[in-house]
Amino acid sequence: MLRLFNRYEIKYLMDAGLVDELREELERRLDRDRHCPDEGYAIWSAYYDTRHLRFYWEKIEGLRFRRKLRIRHYGDRFSAAGDTPVFVEIKQRVNRVTQKRRVRVPYLDALRLCDGREMIAHEPSQRAFLEEVLDLVCRLDLRATAMTGYTRHAYLGRDADTGLRVTFDRRVRGRDRDFGFGTDARNRFIVPPHKAIMEVKANERVPYWLTDLTAKRNLQVVRVSKYCQSIEAHGLAPRSVFHVPDHDLSEA
Repeated sequence: MLRLFNRYEIKYLMDAGLVDELREELERRLDRDRHCPDEGYAIWSAYYDTRHLRFYWEKIEGLRFRRKLRIRHYGDRFSAAGDTPVFVEIKQRVNRVTQKRRVRVPYLDALRLCDGREMIAHEPSQRAFLEEVLDLVCRLDLRATAMTGYTRHAYLGRDADTGLRVTFDRRVRGRDRDFGFGTDARNRFIVPPHKAIMEVKANERVPYWLTDLTAKRNLQVVRVSKYCQSIEAHGLAPRSVFHVPDHDLSEA
């Protein structure tokens, strides 16, 4: 099915050592995502962009309307085979609201659509979205440009906080070539390994207790994009203030 998400997003860059402490506190108020084991789960994404990195620069320049195309895999990247379910996603920003639309298809079909530029078998409800993907890929001459991967812990709101989602992403890494999920390729940290990214997603507002929790620990809101970090870490664009010093680089 075609799935649609509309949310406000707030991101914090924090010391990785704080994550377990915050998770323990959040578990008193939020439910752990049913797909999230104790050790968290892996997310790998292949991002598509133009030769001149149009989507990257739209993000950097803060355009009110911007979007990204990606193929996303949940789980061990080496387990991704042709029939493995993945998501083809368009993530876009409209003013302050983040929208995400996606369909779940076999990995081989996702590659056929985004790399082969061919329409794939689909349900009638998916057609408009798949046509939009195909139009973007063909009209803008998109190609796989960067990969990101990280370990995530996710929590969901309950009762009065329904619609709230809080995630912690650690070991944020990526690469700029060999974009197959199952490829035995070298990755590098694109966010310093001692840092983690906390994301808060809410349908309408962030509850006061959560803003108090972040204020108590002096967490600062940041504009950080994992895709942009991967682009910058591999020298495809100037590095941001969050770049990883050479002495922190390692096989990941």
